[in-house]
Amino acid sequence: MSSAKQLKTFNDLEQWLNERRVTEVECLVPDLTGVARGKILPREKFTEDRGMRLPASVVAMSVTGEQPSSGPYYDVIDPTERDMQLRPDPATARIVPWVADPTAQVIHDCFDHSGKLIPYAPRSVLRHVCGLFDALGLQPVVAPELEFYLTARNTDPNTLLHPPIGRSGRAETSRQAYSIDAVNEFDPLFEEIYDCCEKMELNVDTLIHEVGAGQMEINFFHAHPLELADEVFLFKRTVREVALRHDMYATFMAKPIAGEPGSAMHIHQSLVDKETGRNVFSNEDGSPSEMFYHYIGGLQRYIPAAMALVAPYVNSYRRLARHTAAPINIEWGHDNRTVGIRSPIAPPQARRLENRVIGADANPYIAMAMTLACGYLGIVHKIKPKPEMRGDAYLSPYALPRSLGEALDWLRREPDLHHVLGEEFITIYTEIKELEFEEFMKVISPWEREHLLLHV
Repeated sequence: MSSAKQLKTFNDLEQWLNERRVTEVECLVPDLTGVARGKILPREKFTEDRGMRLPASVVAMSVTGEQPSSGPYYDVIDPTERDMQLRPDPATARIVPWVADPTAQVIHDCFDHSGKLIPYAPRSVLRHVCGLFDALGLQPVVAPELEFYLTARNTDPNTLLHPPIGRSGRAETSRQAYSIDAVNEFDPLFEEIYDCCEKMELNVDTLIHEVGAGQMEINFFHAHPLELADEVFLFKRTVREVALRHDMYATFMAKPIAGEPGSAMHIHQSLVDKETGRNVFSNEDGSPSEMFYHYIGGLQRYIPAAMALVAPYVNSYRRLARHTAAPINIEWGHDNRTVGIRSPIAPPQARRLENRVIGADANPYIAMAMTLACGYLGIVHKIKPKPEMRGDAYLSPYALPRSLGEALDWLRREPDLHHVLGEEFITIYTEIKELEFEEFMKVISPWEREHLLLHV
């Protein structure tokens, strides 16, 4: 049995581990921020337990590891810190390529004591949304494009980030979009990343240098949303680890460097008929279908209210500014990179939409659940889109929230999203993000000291 993606049962997983003489297993669960939580178990203990137990709050913490002290959060999570049962998904098993002893990593799903999926766990949310399409006889297909920055090591949070030193002994000082030579500056790093991805069976495709100094982009082959969310989750972890081994940082912050473009996670998406495999975004004659337009209508109607899910931090909103290769509204258009929803040039069988709103800092499970949920609501409610934007969408007004606080207010007021994504998930998510926002507001920035200290 060669590929972990073919594993279906725990016995299949055991055979796979035996073939690779695995001695330890990293039992992982993605939390709300996309951080890998869990335990490292000796192989014998993993085989004996067939999972693990963790407090239910482990997947529902802020990026600083905090939880609310009171409020609606505890209407969902028992304040007595009850355990949840985590069970391995055999198809997610991967070798950890940077560890000397044979070690596997396996992503787990979260269940309560009655055997039901924990509804606010990110993987559960995406499973639920995919199930809604399944009930319609449809299969979502996605392909993410993930941007990130390489930076020099930075151990002081008060120090600005800078591009790392490349093979030439110099750091980038100008923008080198699509430059092959600029990518080659970091050949040893990228060779190791590709080697790790091959060992982990990650479907990475194209590597390019993006617009910013030290900014890169990796594209993934199209596949099922849950499979690709797993791959993005593992890829982020891999890139950060390999970068450290090369004496630099890799960051997926939405806007890590002032004056440089932000980093996005563009998600290409389409729908196929489960029986025929036909792309339902196209009619038999190759023209765009009604479902294609309804899907766009859903994205336009619900993305503004869902922004807190894919722009999850205060920093996220610094990226969404005019003329910065990031959208400021939810206009749509063919082959137009100024809009939030782009329809790339493609033959009818590959017709798809690209959601350009999502930040690289978004949890990949929540990001895919969000964009699919918006499209689903457009199909169910037969929402017609606005006319296509044929010019520069940056000349149109802002149509997205400008801050995390505003985005959370919009999300709380949209019951359709609550229904599709789950009331318990929305409660936990908004409570955690409100906590992060309050923590940020306690920090006084250099801008405030520079311009307000002696002038107001």
